[in-house]
Amino acid sequence: MAGAVSGTTILWFKRDLRVDDHPALATAVALGRPILPLYILEPGLWAQPDASGRHFALLSEALDALEDALARLGAPLVRRVGAATEVLEDLRRAHDVTCLTSHEETGNGWSYARDRAVADWARAQGVTWKQVPQSGVVRRLASRDGWAARRDRFVFAEPVPAPGGLRSLQAESDPWPGPARLGLRPDPCPGRQSGGRAAALGTLDSFLTERGRDYRRAMSSPLDGATACSRLSPHLALGALSVREAARAAAARQRAVRGTREGWAGSLKSFQSRLAWRDHFMQKLEDEPALEHRCLHPAYEELRPRVPDAARLAAWERGETGLPFVDACMRMLTHTGWMNFRMRSMLVAVASYHLWLDWRATGPILARLFTDYEPGIHWPQMQMQSGTTGMNTIRIYNPVKQGRDQDPTGAFTRAWLPELEPVPDQYLQEPWRWEGASALLGRAYPEPIVDVPAAARAAREAVWVVRRGEGFRDTARGLVHKHASRKDGTGRFVDDRATRRRRKAADDRQGSFGF
Repeated sequence: MAGAVSGTTILWFKRDLRVDDHPALATAVALGRPILPLYILEPGLWAQPDASGRHFALLSEALDALEDALARLGAPLVRRVGAATEVLEDLRRAHDVTCLTSHEETGNGWSYARDRAVADWARAQGVTWKQVPQSGVVRRLASRDGWAARRDRFVFAEPVPAPGGLRSLQAESDPWPGPARLGLRPDPCPGRQSGGRAAALGTLDSFLTERGRDYRRAMSSPLDGATACSRLSPHLALGALSVREAARAAAARQRAVRGTREGWAGSLKSFQSRLAWRDHFMQKLEDEPALEHRCLHPAYEELRPRVPDAARLAAWERGETGLPFVDACMRMLTHTGWMNFRMRSMLVAVASYHLWLDWRATGPILARLFTDYEPGIHWPQMQMQSGTTGMNTIRIYNPVKQGRDQDPTGAFTRAWLPELEPVPDQYLQEPWRWEGASALLGRAYPEPIVDVPAAARAAREAVWVVRRGEGFRDTARGLVHKHASRKDGTGRFVDDRATRRRRKAADDRQGSFGF
């Protein structure tokens, strides 16, 4: 037939595990060729230090849901195990593949190198690889000027409808391995969220109609935040839900509650700003992939020992530092895979300043624990909270004060540290000051591994030595111009230079980012 197209299109699912609002799927359909939906389980990716068993469990649930959705469209999901270029070449030969579609991924360094290898393969084999955005992140961005408006145009555009059916090909799937086959250690996470599209939509609905009313007030609370925060981050990280779907649903809810005085308006506004911050931070890694491995400001490269103090690192990871609020937070994270942003910031700050551990030692540990691990957020935030960006205010959280402020009744700390049951409330965050401490510390609960005020003082002095160094400010100004948000005094993203000149040069709103 005249005008008919030949060949097959592979629709490569990566971190976009849905069929609704799926630009790469729509692109594949528009090509008019038979479609082969593919997920590649890559052992090399799972061998990276940021991968964990809890990630694999969540992925498996999301893939099962995607498989069901594709089956309803008449297009079975093909699951293959191996290196991406080898899997793609095998399918190309067997099915006359001429086109590959996928979303633009801002992932870790391993996935970045993998995508470059796939691009080389595609060029060598004459395969057209069409990568399309699925968020507000912009590839090859020349300047942050105008980014906010461009992001909003994408996020608030009409969602891409799922097709009514797909013209697909049949291909064999590989057996699905368990986590042990991938070299993943046992990783019990009894309190983690379930994965998949239905779980994502249910979480979004419950947040927008019930849980989210107190979001603005309660997001920083270690107790209330677990309910009041959206809890959408694991689903956004795997793409079971798109940012556009979340933002548009929130906008519809904003219209519905306009004029009411029940707390919804402020909370939904805060939620929208944090969805924008999500893209903002991912853009940082997109623009500077080395953020995963090198300090953004090079003057900080030798600030902390690259080989960490093993005892301190292990105590922090296990929640056995002897600093109650820190340990309670780490134990909650280990059990649930989630924690609100303020507590995440505190964990990183205490590790970086009081324990003097390099962010490249602590970052992979937290990446493995977070079920919502998103490289584009994680690595810029690891650097922000450890003070190595050169752009931000030095923020040294006092873990004792944080415990008193954020857990005034002690309910959170006691829930995760039952061994502190005999400690009176007034000494809960500083049990070493209690007259009965000798019977508890070093026995049922550890002695504090650092003196909090002294450790903070030493860290502050060391950081300021670097900041006063020759050329530090000149480099910092260049970093602010490239990476800092374009925001006005109200917290809104802006694009005009005049407004930006009136704002503070430092990008110091990271403490407010809280899914």
